Amino acid sequence: MGAQASHRDIHFTSADGLMLYGRDYPASDGKTPILCLAGLTRTSRDFEPLAHWLAGKRRLITMDYRGRGRSAYAADPLTYRPDIELGDALRLLDHLGIEQVNIIGTSRGGIIAMIMAAQFPQRLKGVLLNDVGPVIERASLLRIRSYLGKALAFTNWDDAVTALKDSNPGFEQLSDADWLSFAHRVFIEENGRISQDYDLRLAKAFPTDEEIEKADSPDLWPLFDALMAFPVMVLRAENSDLLSAQTVAQMKKRHARLAAYTIKDRGHVPFLDEPGAKAAIKAWLEIV
Repeated sequence: MGAQASHRDIHFTSADGLMLYGRDYPASDGKTPILCLAGLTRTSRDFEPLAHWLAGKRRLITMDYRGRGRSAYAADPLTYRPDIELGDALRLLDHLGIEQVNIIGTSRGGIIAMIMAAQFPQRLKGVLLNDVGPVIERASLLRIRSYLGKALAFTNWDDAVTALKDSNPGFEQLSDADWLSFAHRVFIEENGRISQDYDLRLAKAFPTDEEIEKADSPDLWPLFDALMAFPVMVLRAENSDLLSAQTVAQMKKRHARLAAYTIKDRGHVPFLDEPGAKAAIKAWLEIV
């Protein structure tokens, strides 16, 4: 593994008429393809290191959710919801003629995977949850709320990296080169201006500080329980503020087929190129 990954750009239309973007990384293995679903504000670029590592070994499908990356922005920002994003993902699979997938779901992507298990179990074979589970810690929601939807613009990548460090605690061991690579997956540069790669109105579909403080965390345990029929791997970042070690322990008690790994020196979320993450993914791929 490790060869350069080639991909085919996919353009497809959502049920409500948005032009959406995905990537198809081919493989000749004949095994169930892997659908990679990114975090809240992130894009298919997050899975480029994984695609390079698995180049030609397993077929990977990635996508930019509506309002992110190369996908069109929605007229109604309240459609930036996991259930609707699941519908978009199923449209992509149908467009490609894929009946069943394994899912690697990072944060938001893991929630979408759980909804899929509950609503369309026949489309699913296995799930890898990257730093997400059925309990979302309030501290993480408040941290995300603190930066979500606030316009940022930089004239150089050093400043972009500094902003990234401010909003992503728990990655203190990253090298300068790692931080720069991270920044290039989060931000885009157009006409000498570096900025976020998502519709800032995404914040309209996210709870306010007051709602987060007052409300209980959404009860996702029923969705998690829908995963009982599938082999599940969960990766938890050692410094995660979203997925607690206590939640992972509860997940293991409820799901006999769940395997859990801790990814050292990472906050929310692991990049999936860490040695520990690769070892876990390799073990998961052997059973899906």
